[in-house]
This record gives sequence, C-alpha cells and structure tokens, in this order.
Amino acid sequence: MTSLSRRDLLAGGMGLSISAGLAACSTPNTPSVTPSSLLGPPTGAAPSPGQRVVEQSLTARPLTLDLGGRQVATWAYGDRVPGPVLRATAGDFLRVTLQNELPAPTTIHWHGIRLRNEADGVPGMTQDPVEPGGRFVYEFTAPDPGTYFFHPHVGVQLDRGLYAPLVIDDPDEPGAYDAEWVVVLDDWIDGTGATPDEVLEQLIADGGEDSGGMGGMGHGSMGGMGMGDPPWGDAGDVIYPHFLVNGRPPTDPEVLSARPGQRVRLRIINSASDTIFTVALGGHRMTITHSDGFPVEPVDVEAVYIGMGERYDATVTLRDGVFPLVACPVGKTSGGQAMALVRTGAGSPPAPTVTPSELDGPVLIGSQLQPAEAARLPQRSTDTSEDLVLQGSMRPYRWGINGAVYGENEPLTVERGQRLRLNAVNMSMMTHPLHIHGHTFALPSGLRKDTVLMAPMQSFAIDLDADNTGDWMIHCHNVYHAEAGMMIALEYTT
Repeated sequence: MTSLSRRDLLAGGMGLSISAGLAACSTPNTPSVTPSSLLGPPTGAAPSPGQRVVEQSLTARPLTLDLGGRQVATWAYGDRVPGPVLRATAGDFLRVTLQNELPAPTTIHWHGIRLRNEADGVPGMTQDPVEPGGRFVYEFTAPDPGTYFFHPHVGVQLDRGLYAPLVIDDPDEPGAYDAEWVVVLDDWIDGTGATPDEVLEQLIADGGEDSGGMGGMGHGSMGGMGMGDPPWGDAGDVIYPHFLVNGRPPTDPEVLSARPGQRVRLRIINSASDTIFTVALGGHRMTITHSDGFPVEPVDVEAVYIGMGERYDATVTLRDGVFPLVACPVGKTSGGQAMALVRTGAGSPPAPTVTPSELDGPVLIGSQLQPAEAARLPQRSTDTSEDLVLQGSMRPYRWGINGAVYGENEPLTVERGQRLRLNAVNMSMMTHPLHIHGHTFALPSGLRKDTVLMAPMQSFAIDLDADNTGDWMIHCHNVYHAEAGMMIALEYTT
C-alpha cells in the first residue's frame, strides 16, 4: 500500500471539480519558449527630449560559482551572482542590451516595473526568445522609484544564477540614512547534483514525490520538508542544499560593514524560486518603509516574511558589534538558512546556524501593512471585475488558474482606462506569491503591490488601473508552479 503524506491528503481534499479540471490536461503547459511565434523586433522606442538615458550591457553566460569552497556550474549575468546592480532614477529611459551566450534561449523580465509591453520579456507573448548567440535591446522608461530586480522568463532559468537587483531612485526622497545595502535572498540547487530543469521534470514525472534519486525534490513531511509557519501551510516543493545572501552561503557570508549608530537602508529582494523567508537582524528592530517599491506607514518589526518576488525596504540604526542578518526558510528543515554578517565593531562572528531571538516573536505579514497616502490609487468606482482562482495538486503535479493550466484557460480581459477588480482566491493548501506584470495593484487596504503572498484559502479583492495597453502575464511566482501551469493572460481588448 502506498503511504500518503499530509500534503497528499490536503491536495486530495481540494474538490473534485478542481482536481478533475486540471487532471484532464495531458501535460502541464509550459509556453515559456515559443520560437515559432514570429513576434519580430519590438516597436521602436526613443527617449523624450531632455530625458536622461541609462545604458548597460548584460551577457548571460555559463559560470562556475564558489559556494563556500564548493564549485557549482550555473548560468549568470556576467561573472557574478547576483548580477550587477542596475541603477537609475525614476523617469529615466533605460536601454539594456542582452547578449545571450547560454546554450539555450533566454529573455529578461523587469520584475515590478510598469514598462512598455514590448520590453516585458515574456517569450511568446511580448517577444521572441533570444536564441544562443543572439542579442536583444530592451528600451523603456522606469516611471516609479523603488526596489526591483530582473530575471529570465524562460522555463525555470530563474532557479539558476540569472537574477540581479534593479534600483530606481526617487529624486524627491531626502535619503535620511548613512548607508544602503542591497540584500538578495536565494535558494540554491543548480550544479549540486541536479539542474532546475531536472527538478521540474522529476516533480512532474513523480507527481511531486521525492523518489530519492535526485536529492532535490520533496514535499509535505517527507525528505526534509515540513509544514510552514502559520498561516502559510505548505510553503514549497523543492529541498535546497543551500540558501544564499548575495550569492554566498552562511559558511562564507558576505560582511556588511558600517559604524555604530549609523542608520542603514536595507533593500531586501527575495529572488528565490520556491522559498518564503523570515528575515531578522539579530540584536535589532527594523523599520519597514516600503513594500514592492511603494512607501508604507512605517512599522517597527523584529522579523518579516518575504515571499518569492517580493521586496521590502527597511531602515535600522546599528549597534556596536557583529550581528547575523538571517533569512530563515519557511517550512524547510534541511539546507540550513541564509545569513550575512553586519559588522560595526569588534567581536567574533556567530555560527552559521545561529537563531536570533527576533525570530521567536511576532513576524510581520507584509500584506497587513498600511499604505502611505501618496501611494494610494485614486478613489474611483470599479468598472469591471474578473475571477482569479488559484488551483492545483501535487499528484499529478499540475497547477492552474480558473480551472485549467496556462494555454488552456481563458485570458482575462479589460479595456484601457477601466478600473479592474480581480477577485483572487487561493483554493489550494499551498501558499502562492501572486505576481502581475506591467501594473501595480491595490489590496483592500490600499496597499500597493505587484506581488502578494496568498495563504491557503485566502482571498483578496485586487484593484488595478488598466493604463498600460498590451498582453500581460499573471502568475504564481513559485517558478515550478508557474511552469506547471499556474499562469493566465490579461489582455486589453481596446
């Protein structure tokens, strides 16, 4: 008799209509690369007279990465993980040239930016994929200040080293801090015995089960996975051997240096593919100031949850000594944690396994933040609404929206100028970070986001202004769920 894990029982209880609708699909639809789409080059874009132009070249190439003495083969932008920080000021015109030296097609998606549709980086929807040896020029204006990042939108390439920060400065912000640190979190498996493509292939083949052959998959209470902290339920499918801060494991951490009493701005980015983190700075309280780039009413916290694709800005006044900046993976009992060191004075570094006391107290759920008044959408009535129902199962490993996998579900539609309400419901027992391209949205509180963690059975009425014509992607930012079908198109009809 086959034994069932707790997740099997939970997934089996999602409802016959959901299970039957998704199981009817022969295979998960993974439309990330559509070489025959023949979309052609993007329409021309040019800066306005007097507009500042920021130019950068990026080369996607194979790289050997040193993880604390362990050499792993991966793909990256240039010679580092994360890739180089791209920085501009709100209102600047960005011109970024991607050169593809990978053995596979790729693109760049500018996560969280309200940019022109042709530059969004979704192959088969906004552009043809960039073939090996090819190049592509992304041109767009970055309208909103904030903390963002960029990554491919092809298959599970995000779960390699292909990601980097994008910081858009606010020309009107006083900058009342002494230093700024960009902190990029990641879960890591590439080059450790399996590639992300092999992980996805076996998740699908085994229905989410860990067969023991790859050393990388697991779920439920099996193989080093466990239930996540409340309210997240099951929080991920993949067992990772490493968790990183700025490309480094806790055994060889990055050291962030400052002086006692200095006020530091943290720009925290979760670039992970399958992991929610709890972030805390030992011996300190942080003041959360921004969520996904938009200002919030400041809140002092000891720890904060950050989902895949989310970004939070915080300020902290530093004490004297050496302190762990820890990102603890939610619901994962193997692989340790991610950690960097904050050094302002003398002292021995803590152990890589240190557990700051700040992790023992309340943890902020970002969707409960209140927006700054300047960040609210203008008040107006809703013109139209669409249902957005997240569904899926581990056995078979299929995830979908509105009863079907991507490519078989009906696109959502909107007319330019409308206020659209998305009635988003998570009808699964897993947490999903919901991400919308090309727009920001408002939660019922008015909080502005582009990515939001949706706990099991949680619902949000999400409002957005249809002010950016094109065809856009809405999807779960767990890259394995997205590639197993949890995506849907949002199409402008006029």
